[in-house]
Amino acid sequence: MEVAKIIKEKRGTIVDVRSYDEFMGGHVVSSINIPLNEIPHRMQEIQELKAPLVVCCASGNRSGQAQVFLTAHGIESYNGGSWLDVNYLQAQSE
Repeated sequence: MEVAKIIKEKRGTIVDVRSYDEFMGGHVVSSINIPLNEIPHRMQEIQELKAPLVVCCASGNRSGQAQVFLTAHGIESYNGGSWLDVNYLQAQSE
């Protein structure tokens, strides 16, 4: 499934994997913050989120790592890249 379509149709959950401080400096409305280093410890919480997950960060690097990890653990997820790109796509759907 195409990431833009998931975001525009609000089909899943947007997960921002930046640090809490980065997240508080600006983030996608309705996204949740689970920093990359906390993902392995919060798998039960992640499994309860509405799938598919669109993971984002500052540049797409950390979200790429998160997407690989989540997919390896059976969670449907997509790398949304920069949170600014995800924010732009979500704004287009409103």
